[in-house]
Amino acid sequence: MAVIEVTDLTKRYADLTVLNGVSFSVEDGEIFGILGPNGTGKTTTVECVEGLRRPDAGSIRVLGLDPVKDGRALREQIGVQLQHTQLPENLKVWEALDLYASFYAKPRDWRELLEQWGLADKRNARFGKLSGGQKQRLFIALALVGNPRVAFLDELTTGLDPQARRTTWELIKQVRASGVTVVLVSHFMDEVEELCDRVAVFDRGSVVAIDTPAGLIEGIDAEHQMRFTVMTENGADPAGLFDDVPGVSGVSRTGNRVVVTGRGDFATAVTARLARHHVLVSDLRIDKRTLDDAFLALTGRSFTSDN
Repeated sequence: MAVIEVTDLTKRYADLTVLNGVSFSVEDGEIFGILGPNGTGKTTTVECVEGLRRPDAGSIRVLGLDPVKDGRALREQIGVQLQHTQLPENLKVWEALDLYASFYAKPRDWRELLEQWGLADKRNARFGKLSGGQKQRLFIALALVGNPRVAFLDELTTGLDPQARRTTWELIKQVRASGVTVVLVSHFMDEVEELCDRVAVFDRGSVVAIDTPAGLIEGIDAEHQMRFTVMTENGADPAGLFDDVPGVSGVSRTGNRVVVTGRGDFATAVTARLARHHVLVSDLRIDKRTLDDAFLALTGRSFTSDN
């Protein structure tokens, strides 16, 4: 069952079209990713869905409600962690949770959230004294204090070190495990691959694809490579073995090191050909295709290129 339905969403600022016909749906209980480089309309989209911005055209339904017309009712059922979130430096952790709980008719007990998110020993700590990871834990707790059915987490791990990022990933999985649908906005490929059941890929204000992360990667027809070192040849030259293998587009050899380039599942056929000709190899590696490869195939430009 879809808990969010967005159809032909359009948003303009003067002559600049920020969103151009964005459509997607989010199913109950999933972690749904919104992925794209900075400046592609991700945050504007979720702010329209949350009711923080008014779209110029299109329709949005969240839990059956219109974010503009039914804003008050909707805010009782969603939790939001904004892209740029700050609290007063001297506000204590318990004070922040108590304050946010007061905004809802039926909030969760914020004392339980302190325990659940590992903040019990930071109850009286001031916000300005928290580490980056502790602040993110607090932001998640604040997004959940209203006992939401859907939580929006926007660029949650930006600025965190690798260990804190992975710890935060586990927290996000816990949010979903508690029965909350999660909409995760991110520009980190590894984050989306690790967490998301499905992902909408944004580029220049439009959705260019929606699929599972694995589905996006498998769907591209990009070249990739397998590499290996020849140990024994038994008279066969590996550089000439693969000319008729489906998918192989090139073979290069430097000494005993061979690189085979191709498309699709060519690596399986190459491995079988090596075995058939009794060519022993070592250090065999197959370059993994990535979401960046998928983005390049979908948009014609690298994910990391200038927008």
